[in-house]
Amino acid sequence: MSAPVFLSDDPALRTGRRVVLDGSEGRHAVTVRRLTVGEDIVLTDGHGLSVRGTVAVVEGKDTLHVDVLERAEEPPPAPRLVLVQALPKGDRGELAVETMTEVGVDVIVPWAAARCVTQWRGDRGAKSLAKWRATAREAGKQARRVHLPEVTELMTTRQVAQLLRTAALAGVLHEAASEPLAALDVPGEGDLVLVVGPEGGVAPEELAAFAEAGAGAYRLGPTVLRTSTAGVSAASVVMARSGRWA
Repeated sequence: MSAPVFLSDDPALRTGRRVVLDGSEGRHAVTVRRLTVGEDIVLTDGHGLSVRGTVAVVEGKDTLHVDVLERAEEPPPAPRLVLVQALPKGDRGELAVETMTEVGVDVIVPWAAARCVTQWRGDRGAKSLAKWRATAREAGKQARRVHLPEVTELMTTRQVAQLLRTAALAGVLHEAASEPLAALDVPGEGDLVLVVGPEGGVAPEELAAFAEAGAGAYRLGPTVLRTSTAGVSAASVVMARSGRWA
């Protein structure tokens, strides 16, 4: 079985021979995973740095001391995959974030599309964003990622259009598009930005704004996917086309 992965902000992670894991991560390691002395563990800062080690000391219910056996630093993935996700209904947003994280999406952008039923306002918006970020963090650890995805602040259509203008590849998923996503020639560098619309579809004025920003319209296949599954499907196609899954 692979060693479990935990996030650490201990400065010793970079140069120390022993790293302390405490707080919520330490509590999860001790009380949930029940790690004991001698077991293997991987610690990461979520930005590419990781150490493989063994548990040396267990203190109370929330603290581990880990002896470092091996240290590694992984460069950021290239090209960088950015998924703009229109807000789904209910808990389907967390499902979308979880699966996109698992396949390797680097940046997840919540989008307040015109036809979104769900709206993020005030405290509700802050709580929803926090849930997305927590979901990305936990899914990233489960997927053994050392570069955890960034979940940005909620963006408007105008902000998404600006994001598309600076992309090496920009696209919008649309069921009526004639060009298949699987036929794309994907660049090896820069940001690949894909937009996933809400259940009601991308509004005509949004499509026009994105087209003006340089984004083409692409279809995934003959069936129409839900907004919570379209992103992970599109990400899988692009990952394979870009060579990141080679």
